[in-house]
Amino acid sequence: MERPADALESLARKLEHLQAISDEAFAYMGVEEFLDTLLGRVREILDVDTAVVLLLDRQGRFLEAAAAKGIEEEVNQGVQVPLGHGFAGRVAIERIPVYIPDVPHANVYNRLLVQRGLHSLLGVPLIGGGRLVGVMHVGTVTPRRFTTDETEFLQLAAARIALAVQALTSRAERAGAMELQRSLIPSGLPEIPGLEMGARYRPGKETVGGDWYDVFELPSGEIGIVMGDVAGHGLGAAVVMGRMRSALRSYALETTDPAGALGKLNRKMAYFEPEATATVLYAVCDPDLDQIRLSSAGHPPPILALPGCPAKAVDMTFDLLIGLDDGTPRHTTVVKLPPGALLCFYTDGLIERRDDSVDGGIARLCEAVHAGPPEQVGATVMAALIGRERAEDDVALLVLRRTPDAEPGA
Repeated sequence: MERPADALESLARKLEHLQAISDEAFAYMGVEEFLDTLLGRVREILDVDTAVVLLLDRQGRFLEAAAAKGIEEEVNQGVQVPLGHGFAGRVAIERIPVYIPDVPHANVYNRLLVQRGLHSLLGVPLIGGGRLVGVMHVGTVTPRRFTTDETEFLQLAAARIALAVQALTSRAERAGAMELQRSLIPSGLPEIPGLEMGARYRPGKETVGGDWYDVFELPSGEIGIVMGDVAGHGLGAAVVMGRMRSALRSYALETTDPAGALGKLNRKMAYFEPEATATVLYAVCDPDLDQIRLSSAGHPPPILALPGCPAKAVDMTFDLLIGLDDGTPRHTTVVKLPPGALLCFYTDGLIERRDDSVDGGIARLCEAVHAGPPEQVGATVMAALIGRERAEDDVALLVLRRTPDAEPGA
């Protein structure tokens, strides 16, 4: 039996109220608080005993209970439903409303639904931008046949919830990625006699990536210098970046050959995280600062500026990216570093532009680099290549200069 027109209008007004809550969520709510609030309203509007949202996990294999009203143990016990299994899994796969009139005799994967004493269930998919986000279902402990209007209401509510969850999740992940990346980027560069340094890092316009730089002293007295860029964006890229940074530091203690350290890093990543790729430039500077040894895993070359000479990109061999190497030998390039010499390391966000080639970006960078104080050079580079517009991609910049006309420690 269909609801009369006045009931339809009532549901429409209630849906508008749900939309208002969705809009409000963007101002201050997190995902959990938002879902808890929305489920409370859905439960009240449809006069049901339970309301649950399960969200699709990152690997797209399970639906995980994220919020529940009337059956909170689903969340507390960490319920997971494999895609295609049981009631919720069927809703997710078929992407259509599914109604179960008799829960005790139905094929439900989650036995909590039976233990709670539910008799009737109605589930709808959460779809945002054409992508499956999860499943929402409501239930009653007494027999209930949901009307067409109620089913349509739940579908419309699910569509709004899906879009809001995607936006809130994206916002939370960006904040988490930025916090993680900031915690891993050195808050201050080490003080090394005879070496001056300056660094800049700016997240991209759209989302945080996996760019990082690192400078550390080794037990041998040599100095390790890293500039890297993990493929991808968001929290996943930032997490991979953190693991790569830690691993490379460990391998730097085992060998002072940059190519050897990158080879070890590649083997580790290819075995444990085969889907991850990154460009990495690793350099080791001698204790007396006379020369620096460099190895590149597909990373753009550093810029070298000698006193009184135009800056130029270091002529070096570029090996395959970390994660793509098939075991071929890696190469190390040796560069002399006389007093006053400056090296500029960077990620591709500094030089890549849609309307220019990479070579063009490197040429512009060479024009901006000179053998001056690193902080001044960094400011000049950012002004010339970034200017007033925020870069689309992350930008990491590290500038090092051997102190002019002075021996290390003087």
